[in-house]
Amino acid sequence: MSPEWSASEDPLPARVRPGDGRLSAPKAMRSAADQLSELLGRAPEAISAVRPTEEGWEADVEVLELERIPETTSVLASYRVQLDAEGELTAYERVRRYTRGQIDRRG
Repeated sequence: MSPEWSASEDPLPARVRPGDGRLSAPKAMRSAADQLSELLGRAPEAISAVRPTEEGWEADVEVLELERIPETTSVLASYRVQLDAEGELTAYERVRRYTRGQIDRRG
């Protein structure tokens, strides 16, 4: 028999718990990618992070900025995207630019 769940023990804020009407993480990821693509005119390569915030969601979106040959020398950028609770983009910024073949030495 499993122990009874208590909201006071929940590690997520009440506004982030499933079933509260808040946008899900997969939907937030798609929303961030779609809206950033519309603004930049480039399709995202990947979503490298998504996390809930007090206001909604924050996602890191990887975008191909300059295609080169060989492909390992192409230039990508990581954009941090802020979404409100409904999934509307409220802010974005480029936080990193790198070549595809670059190894991330952070952490």
